[in-house]
Order: sequence, then C-alpha cells, then structure tokens
Amino acid sequence: KVKELSEAQKRTEETLKELAERQKKTEERLERLEKVVEELTEAQKSTEEKLDQLAEAQKKTEERLERLEKAVEELTEAQKRTEEKLNQLAEAQKKTEERLERLEKAVEELTEAQKRTEEKLNQLAEAQKKTEERLERLEKVTEELAEAQKRTEKRVDELEITLKELAEAQKKTEEEVKKLAIGLNRLKQQVGGLARSFAYALENEAFRKLPEFLKRCYGIEVIERLIRTELEGREINIFGKVLQGGKEFILVGEAVVKLDDKEKLKQVWESVQVVKENLGGEILPIIVTHFARKELIERAKKAGIIVVQSFEW
Repeated sequence: KVKELSEAQKRTEETLKELAERQKKTEERLERLEKVVEELTEAQKSTEEKLDQLAEAQKKTEERLERLEKAVEELTEAQKRTEEKLNQLAEAQKKTEERLERLEKAVEELTEAQKRTEEKLNQLAEAQKKTEERLERLEKVTEELAEAQKRTEKRVDELEITLKELAEAQKKTEEEVKKLAIGLNRLKQQVGGLARSFAYALENEAFRKLPEFLKRCYGIEVIERLIRTELEGREINIFGKVLQGGKEFILVGEAVVKLDDKEKLKQVWESVQVVKENLGGEILPIIVTHFARKELIERAKKAGIIVVQSFEW
C-alpha cells in the first residue's frame, strides 16, 4: 500500500505540475484580457482557493504519512477524494478555457462595436455643434421677431385709436351722405322732370316744324297730323302717316334731348317693332334731338333712321 500510495502521490505531483503549467498559461491570457475578464478572475480565484485547499490536504497527507501505520486506509480514501477533485478541477479548467475563448471573441466584437460607437459619437458631436449654431441663429431671429412684435403691437394700438376715430368720422360721414342722398334723389326727380319737360317741349316743337322740314329736305309729305300716342303701354313720341315717292309710310320716332348713346337708337327700333306688330305697314323711323354725336348719326343713317337736329329746321 505504501508503494501504491507513493505512485499515487507521484501522479498527484505530476498532475499538480501540469496544472501549474496550465495555470501559468491561463494567467498569461488573463493578463492580456486585463480588467475586461472579471468573471474569469473570479473563477481563477476559486481555482487558487481550491489549490490552496489541495496543498493543505497534501500537508495533512504528509502528516498522516508519519502516522502511516495507523491511517493508511484513511489516506487511501483521502487520495481517492483528491483525485476526484483533481478531475473536477481539470474539467473546470477546460470549461474556463472555453469561456475564455468566447470571452476573447466577445471582446473583439465589443472592440469593433466601440470603434463604431466612437465614430457615431463623433458624427453626433458634429451634428450637435451644427444644431447649437442653428439654435444661436434662431435665438437671434426670435429676439428680432420679439422686437418687431412689440413694434407691431404698438402700431396696432395706435391703429385701433385711429380706427375708432375713423369710425366716428365714418358715422358722421354716413349721416351726411344720407342727407346728400336724399338731396340727390330730390334733385334727380327735379332733373328727370326737367328732362321730361325738355323732351315734351322738343316734341311739341317737332310737331310744328317737322312737316315743312321733311318735305323740304326728304320729300316726305305729312298726310296725317303728327301726334304723341301709346301702343301696348309703350309711349310713341312721334307718330303719323306720311307719303314718300307716292308710297305711304307710318312715321315712328323718338324725341331725345341729346343723341349720345346707342341705346337711344335701340329705343327707336323697339317703338318701330311695337307699331309693326299692331298696325303693320311700312315704317319710317326718325329721331328728333337738339344735338347728336357724329358717330351715332352715321350709325343711324346706316340703319335707315332719319336724324333731325333742332337747329336744322
């Protein structure tokens, strides 16, 4: 049994030596990983504690060898437990190395990610710088707008006062305009009446002057006294039968103070249409006026309307 124990002890020392060499390599790798591998450091601390425990057990084994005669069997059992622990320690070391490999890979990935993060941070810093510059410009513009707003509010206050004054003035103006409208309406009525009086006076004068004038200037003979009449509610200013070239016509016309609007020519044709629809026969249209515009005289002649100005008779 002493021999077996010696062989076992030798294997133990070899195993410990191998473990020590592997632990040295492990420490070298841990030194390269530095502080990034805290978990491995904790695992290593646990390994060292177990080795300390193993050394302590070995010390006890040596003591127990001195008491070999009495405790060989106990030492054999302790050796078995030691071998089991060594196997467990070897398995733990294998797992530790696997974790180290994964951790090294993760560190490499983290390093790359850190580089990308730094690049993004640089970009973000540049963007932030530009943002601050834009904010400074915006703050300046905002201050200018605030000053402009104050000026605007001041002008609005002044404008409100002015508008109030204008409203009062407008009220007074409306009252004056109302009075003026009433006066104008009265004047319009008076002017309308006066215009109608002039028109009637022109018609009355035409009734006296036209027969001789038409015969002299146009060879038209009045064979029935000229009158003012009404057909279908329409007033016909000049109406009567005449002869021209041996042919009988109905003389239909309007008396206007001034022939200055083509609408007055339209009035003549409306009167002609009423007479034709009610009486039939040939119609001879005529306009009597104090004054006619040259272009309207030409237009009337082209339309077959006789234009007589009062100064002509």
